[in-house]
Order: sequence, then C-alpha cells, then structure tokens
Amino acid sequence: MKVRRDAWSHEDDLLLAETILRHIRDDSTQVAAFDEAGDELNRTSAACGYRWNAEVRTRYVDAVEIAKKQRKERKRTSDQKQRQKPESQTIDTKKLIHEIEQDAPVRSMSHLTLNFEDCITFLSTYSTKDSPELRSENNELVMENGRLKRENEELTLKYHQLIENRKKVIDEYTLLMSVFDQASTIEEKKYVN
Repeated sequence: MKVRRDAWSHEDDLLLAETILRHIRDDSTQVAAFDEAGDELNRTSAACGYRWNAEVRTRYVDAVEIAKKQRKERKRTSDQKQRQKPESQTIDTKKLIHEIEQDAPVRSMSHLTLNFEDCITFLSTYSTKDSPELRSENNELVMENGRLKRENEELTLKYHQLIENRKKVIDEYTLLMSVFDQASTIEEKKYVN
C-alpha cells in the first residue's frame, strides 16, 4: 500500500525525471511513466504526475527534447531496418540528468555527440530568438512603456490638482453658506424688531 509522503527529495526528482525521459525515449505514455515512478517511489501516479508537471519538467526541457529526438530517430531507423547513428551516440539518461542538475542555469550540454541535423536545428531556433523583429518589437515596447509612464505622471499630477481645487471649492461653498446664514439671521432680526 502506498503511503502519503509530502516531501520530495532531490533523489526522488531525479528518479522521476529519469523514468519519464526513458518512457519518452521508448515511445511510451506519461501515464505509464507516472505509474512506474509511483511504484518505485511508493507514491501515487497522480502525485508523480503533479510533481512532474508542476516542478520538475521545467528543469528538464532540453532533456525532454533530446529524448523526443531519440524516439523519432529510433522510429526512423526501425522503419528503415538500418541504423544510421552509432550506439555510442545514444545519451545516457542518468549522465544527462546529472549534467543538467550541475549546470542548470547554463544548460550546457557539451558532453553530447550531436549530428549535423541537430546542430542545424539548434542554430535555426537560436537565431530566431535574437531576430531583428524581436529587437524592433522590444524597442517599441520600451518606448511605449516610457510614454505610458509619462502619461501616468501627468494624470497623477492632474488628479492631485483636481483634489486641491475640490477642497478650495468646498471651502468657498462652506464660507458662502455661512455668509447666507448670517444674512438670513440679520434679515430675520430686522423683521422681528
């Protein structure tokens, strides 16, 4: 029977990631991966699925992409009944996870042996990240942000001026009403005398 355990250790996260990456590479389902990880970690598959989607997956984006490429390559080679990629180029999941954990901010994957197609894919997606369109859009947004800040300052100043004017109008109204009250009191006294 599986018992509820709240705290996830670093080792639990590693085992979960390794299991899911293996299932992705082997063209299995996430549900099967969560079930297997749940059995190994003595947790429910729902807990494993939640942990993967909420916390762990974002740390292994690159590894998931590589596992998907490996799955695609395996399908292609099994369909063609010949291997185009030597076995030495298959990535060890444990080693990959360890490297990603060590260099998480950098996401260095220099230990991988990549083929030419992988390099082209990476460079084509990398170059779009720093495109002139994005720089132009960024410049426009920076200019719009500055304009909106100035407009906000102007409106704030106008708001404070309106508050001051309102206070003056209320004071003048109060003074005028007191003058009317005094005038009516004087007028009443004239009629009484």
